[in-house]
Order: sequence, then C-alpha cells, then structure tokens
Amino acid sequence: MSKLTIWGRANSVNVQKVLWCLAELDLPFERIDAGMQYGRTRETDYLAMNPNARVPTLVEGDYALWESNSIMRYLCMEHRPDLPIYPKQPQRRAAIDRWLDWTLSTLQPVDRPVFWALVRTPPEQRDMAAIQKDADAEAEVWRIADHHLSTRRFIEGDNFSIADIALGAYARRWFGVEGIARPKQPHLERWFALVGERPGFVKFIAPPMS
Repeated sequence: MSKLTIWGRANSVNVQKVLWCLAELDLPFERIDAGMQYGRTRETDYLAMNPNARVPTLVEGDYALWESNSIMRYLCMEHRPDLPIYPKQPQRRAAIDRWLDWTLSTLQPVDRPVFWALVRTPPEQRDMAAIQKDADAEAEVWRIADHHLSTRRFIEGDNFSIADIALGAYARRWFGVEGIARPKQPHLERWFALVGERPGFVKFIAPPMS
C-alpha cells in the first residue's frame, strides 16, 4: 500500500469525516495542514491535485482524489472492501450513498449558517434572533434523521457505516454549539451518544470546535 496523505486542516468537518473513516479502517496516514489560515489550496501544486481548491484532498502514490464522501468510498473499496462499513450489496450501498448525498444537499446548507454564527463569528457580532431562526430550520432537517433512527440502531441498520460518519460529524456541530434552543430528538440523541463512543470520533470529531 502506498502512503496515504490527507491535505486539510483538522477543524474542517469534511476533513474530519475522512480522518474518522481512516481510523475505522485502521489505515495509517499523514495529514498536511491546508485551507483557511494555512492557505496552500490556491497554489499551483495543490490545484493540480484538486482544481476545486478546497479540502480535503487524498493522495496515494500518484493518485489524487477530492470530495470527502468520494474519498471515504474509495478508502473502503480499495483498502477494506469486506467490511460492513460500506457493504457491497447494491441496495445496502445505495441506502448509505443516499445519506452521504443528503448530508451535502440538505443538511450542510442549514448547518453552515448556525455553525459559522456561533463558532466563527465574534459574540458581539451575533444576531441571536436570526441565529435561532436558522437553528429552527436546521432542527426540521434533523427531525428527518431522528424519525429514521426510531427503528434502527445506526442510520442504516445494525451496522455502523460511513453514513454514520457523515452524519456524526455534523451532529457534533449541532449538539456542540451553545446559545440556541433545540427540540428534543431522543432517537438522534441516543444514536449520537452511541457513535460518540467510537475512538475515531473521540480523536478527530470531539475536540473543541473552531
């Protein structure tokens, strides 16, 4: 196996997903800071690997791949194809892929305003009434996952999968920010406590947000 290198800052939710996945697969890797205060993503060498100029980027030998969900899929298929974390059966795999798509198309757009307002905006610049309105919109999206989890242990059944990684990284932000009111979502909370015990979560997702 060639050395795995991840380009991206450790406080990026999309980098965190990949790092957690690597931990679940027990794969060694090197991480190089890039993005935001570290820069580098607009440099010529980086753009040659990732023309999207974002993080993360995976490099393995002469192969480069960007987009966090695609990286997780690749790592599972290339290095641990027999694990249930990304099953081979088309219907089970498609169900997991659906949640990966959902995190980007539906969850991320409502998560970002709340996270940025409460974590990356100085307190004196926060409009708490507007933030609560955004949080209410995010709560409606999380209600979908809460209902889905009412009949299953993990997001797609009895086995932990990369869908749990994708949702778990964002759930850390949802439950971790302070200053907003959230509705009770018992199934989501039960699941979050469960995935929060996993070593990869503890190491890469649980540290203070920034």
